[in-house]
Amino acid sequence: MVENEGFEVAFHGTYPDIVPNERLVSTELFERAPGATEDDATLNTTTFAEHDGRTLLTTLVVCPSKVMRDAIIESGMEGGMQEAMDALEEVPVCLG
Repeated sequence: MVENEGFEVAFHGTYPDIVPNERLVSTELFERAPGATEDDATLNTTTFAEHDGRTLLTTLVVCPSKVMRDAIIESGMEGGMQEAMDALEEVPVCLG
C-alpha cells in the first residue's frame, strides 16, 4: 500500500476465522516495525450487523502489548483509517 505522501507500507497476516456476512478475524503485522515478530501481530475482529437498513461495521483491534499499541497510535494510522471508513460510508446501499 502507498499512502498519500508516497510512503510505502506493507502488512501481512492470516485469517483464522471467517463467518460470511457476520465476522472476519485476522492478524496483522506491520513489516517495517523494528524487531517485530509474529508474536507482535494485532488480532483484529471485524463484525457486520444490520442497523436501520444499513450495515454497521465494527472493528476491534487487540494489541499484544502496550508498546505495540502506542507505536500504532503514534504512527498516525488513525487518519488513514478514518479516510477509509469515510469512503466506505459513501458506498451506496445495495438492495438485493
